[in-house]
Amino acid sequence: MPVIETENLTKRYRDLIAVNGLSFGVEQGEIFGFLGPNGAGKTTTILMLLGLTEPSGGRVRVCGFDPSRQALEVKKRVGYLPENPGFYDDLSGRENLRYIARLNRIDEDEASRRIGALLEQVGMTKDSGRNVKEYSRGMKQRLGIAEVLVKEPQVLILDEPTLGLDPDGAARILELITGLSRERGLTVLLSSHMLHQVQQMCHRVGIIVGGKMIAAGAVDKLGSAAFEERRWNFFIECAGRSDGIESDLAALPGVQGIERRGKGYYLRCDRDVRPEVAALVVNKGMSLFQLRSEDTTLEEIYLKYFREA
Repeated sequence: MPVIETENLTKRYRDLIAVNGLSFGVEQGEIFGFLGPNGAGKTTTILMLLGLTEPSGGRVRVCGFDPSRQALEVKKRVGYLPENPGFYDDLSGRENLRYIARLNRIDEDEASRRIGALLEQVGMTKDSGRNVKEYSRGMKQRLGIAEVLVKEPQVLILDEPTLGLDPDGAARILELITGLSRERGLTVLLSSHMLHQVQQMCHRVGIIVGGKMIAAGAVDKLGSAAFEERRWNFFIECAGRSDGIESDLAALPGVQGIERRGKGYYLRCDRDVRPEVAALVVNKGMSLFQLRSEDTTLEEIYLKYFREA
């Protein structure tokens, strides 16, 4: 049974349909990327998952509970990090976490244990005594992750967790989220516009446009479905005497076209020609540096589905 499950989920605001018959599921321990342009219905869907707004129709379950009727049960089990997490700026990072622990009725000794472990895990132990108003955005994001983990949730819902961060700060946040999912078996729903980051860490993605889920699945399967003509494209780079290598590669059965790219060659094929390519390079006495499939990027997949929708 999926940890997050919606069936024909709909939300109307008078004449506006913000979410339109949305159906998807997220499994235990999965990192699911929730993608779509501004106004697509992502935030409205998240609010319905959290029980902060009621659906106009359809069905939703989070950890087996109906958020609109069992909101407290859902809130006990779900940690939500909004795009701009809010803190008391005149309190320290540790004091903010203690306040959240008290709101969740966590015993003081247990709260101290959890807070100490979390601050170390997110790399904030050294700065935990400083007031939050002195924190950078990256530090606030890491503190926000610690905050939602204080109650030891089963599910994390993250809305643009790396927005506004420099590359190193974004990488740290992504590594932290991936590690938490792997170590604790956390289920993660990640809403983001950073498509290359989503491709790196998510098991599956769902693309929502106009309130509808127009595609969902693993990135490689979505790419194969959207770009069938690019299924058997490869890049090869080798070293040694290259006399005639381009014409020999072009003559292989299954190779439809070839073009030079940097120090290697890009092959457009109608089948998997890697065994023949590798054998050709070896027979010519050359060294094979790399022979890789030219997979489609999530950005290409997203744009194709978005434009078709």
